[in-house]
Amino acid sequence: MFSLYSYYLLLLVLALNTSQYFGNMETEALLKWKANLLNDSPSLLPTWTTSNSSSYFNKTTTPCTWFGISCNNAGNVVKLNVSNLGLQGTLLNFKFSSFPYLTTLNLSSNALFGTIPASLGNLSDLTTLYLAVNQLSGSIPPEIGNLKSLVDLQLSNNTLTGSIPASLGNLSDLTTLYLWGNQLSGSIPPEIGNLKSLVDLQLSNNNLSGTIPASLGNLSDLTTLYLYENQLSGSIPASLGNLSDLTTLYLWENQLSGSIPPEIGNLKSLVDLEITTNNLNGTIPASLGNLSDLTTLYLWENQLSGSIPPEIGNLKSLVELVINTNNINGTIPASLGNLSDLTTLYLFRNQLSGSIPPEIGNLKSLVGLVIDTNNLNGTIPASLGNLSKLTILSLFRNHLSGSIPPHIGNLTNLKDVQLSNNTFSGNMPQNLCRGGSLENFTAAFNNFTGPIPKGLKNCSSLVRVRLDRNQLADNISEAFGVYPNLDYMDLSQNNLYGELSRTWGECHNLKHLSLSSNNISGSIPSELGKSTQLGKLDLSDNHLVGEIPKELMKLNLLIYLNLSHNELTGQLPREIGSLSELEHLDISSNNLSGPIPGEAGKCSKLLYLSLSCNIFNGSIPSQIGDLISLSILLDLSHNELMGGIPSEIGSLRNLENLNLSHNMLSGNIPSSFEEMKSLLSIDVSYNQLEGRIPTNKAFQKFSFDAFKNNKDLCGNVSGLRACDSSGTSKSNAIDKHKKTGYDTLLIFAGTQLFSITYPAITHFTRVLVT
Repeated sequence: MFSLYSYYLLLLVLALNTSQYFGNMETEALLKWKANLLNDSPSLLPTWTTSNSSSYFNKTTTPCTWFGISCNNAGNVVKLNVSNLGLQGTLLNFKFSSFPYLTTLNLSSNALFGTIPASLGNLSDLTTLYLAVNQLSGSIPPEIGNLKSLVDLQLSNNTLTGSIPASLGNLSDLTTLYLWGNQLSGSIPPEIGNLKSLVDLQLSNNNLSGTIPASLGNLSDLTTLYLYENQLSGSIPASLGNLSDLTTLYLWENQLSGSIPPEIGNLKSLVDLEITTNNLNGTIPASLGNLSDLTTLYLWENQLSGSIPPEIGNLKSLVELVINTNNINGTIPASLGNLSDLTTLYLFRNQLSGSIPPEIGNLKSLVGLVIDTNNLNGTIPASLGNLSKLTILSLFRNHLSGSIPPHIGNLTNLKDVQLSNNTFSGNMPQNLCRGGSLENFTAAFNNFTGPIPKGLKNCSSLVRVRLDRNQLADNISEAFGVYPNLDYMDLSQNNLYGELSRTWGECHNLKHLSLSSNNISGSIPSELGKSTQLGKLDLSDNHLVGEIPKELMKLNLLIYLNLSHNELTGQLPREIGSLSELEHLDISSNNLSGPIPGEAGKCSKLLYLSLSCNIFNGSIPSQIGDLISLSILLDLSHNELMGGIPSEIGSLRNLENLNLSHNMLSGNIPSSFEEMKSLLSIDVSYNQLEGRIPTNKAFQKFSFDAFKNNKDLCGNVSGLRACDSSGTSKSNAIDKHKKTGYDTLLIFAGTQLFSITYPAITHFTRVLVT
């Protein structure tokens, strides 16, 4: 008779055998997968090995003590976590059927590649599947939809393609679905709306298209919805307004159109709403003013119109309000002054009008006020001087007028002040850069008068300054200091005077220096040659004297050099050829003399060269023909150049404008000019040229003024004489013929006269001798 003791013994043996069976099965599967990993990956799992013991229980070593493995009380593997190890290999040799009790599989942040096996769908107890941050490819197997116990599914940051399987809608316990950062395409399956337990849905950074399913409005537990950076189109479903627990809604960088549904204003838990860079139109719903927990509202880069609802001023928790680059019109609501936590207010690139509300000065937390490129008018409210935390003040491209409130200069945290393209007048605040933080100060295209702000002299933090096109009057010798970070300085078209300071050479990061159209005198300091990063130097239209310093020729990054309309003397340094990056050279309207150095032909990137209105003499160097990039202008006019025009200039096939007028050039226009078919204008007048002008269409279209006052040019241009077959003007040939005939007649007449009078003269001579 089978005893109770025997029965329990049998159960124990069966349990041991079953446990040993699964232990064997799991151990073998893990060791096989380890063996198939690539490179040094197996060495990253040193504990995954069998025991050398010969005892019965150690012949089938359990993996429960291995790194990353957790087992249940029966010794079955329930958790496998080998994330962040850098493992290389595939999942094809991973026998998932050997792990029937597995609840957690975390292989994230490795270097696994290949496809996701469909056999994963057999892990019926699996609650957590992390395969994120690998190099997995192929499509998501529909069999994943069989994992009815799955709570957390993360496949993000791979290179998965294909569509999202509709079968994922069967995962009724799923709370987290991360598929972002792949190359998934197709539409979002409406079945996703069946995941009633879903809390976090992130499908961003893919190639998903089609519309946003209205069924997503059924996800009543959803707190996070990320659909940004896809190709989704159509309108935003009004059903999203049902998501009462939603805290974050990111729909930016899609192709969404239509208006913003007023139902979005029902999302009372919403903290962050970002729907930028779409094609949304219509007005901003006033209902958004109901989102009392909202801290971030990003609506920029759409086609929204209408005015800013005053109700936005009810969002007392709002920290960032960014609605730039739309078609918003009307005025800035004074109610925005109620947003006491606001740090960022970006309304630029709209069509806002009216004045800046003084209430903006109540925003004591404001860090960035950017309302440029609108139609705002009136003056800057003095209350803006209260914004003690302000770092960015951008008001450019409006119709603002009046003077700048002096208290603006007291804002010690200012880094970026942009006032350009308005009609401001009066003096600038003299105490700018009081906190030593100012980096960018632009106030160009205004009517500012008076001196340069005194605070700028010791403002060593400066990176970019634009004060051009004003009426500033100050001694430039004393107004500026040394700026180690300065990149850009434009003071052109003002009434600045004095001499250039040698300290400009200590601004070693300076790339752009423009001081043109002022009343600056003295010589060009040689120390400028130490500003080795200079790409543009414009000192034109001043009263500079002396020679061009050779040190400027060390600026081998120089692209633009304009010293025109000054009173410079001496010669153009031969070292000019070292400026290999130079594209624009203008030294016209000075008193420069001597020959044009042939080394100028080494400036192979030149597009524009003007040496006109100087006293250059000698011949045109043939090396000018090496400037094959020259396309905009070659102007050597109004000098004392002589000799022939080098045929090499005909190599400038891209040149559009050529002026050699008002010199003493002689000889013919070279036949190589026939190939200069890009010419739009030419002027060789007031020289001593002769012969036929080129016959190509480019030359034939020019008027007589381009060739007048030369020795004897001919050609098919109205006002010029026609040429004969030898290339000289016909009228000149006739003149020569007439002159030759006249000379012959004189000789003949003289001979006849001599033959008649000679005997009489002889007789007369004899009488005298006698």
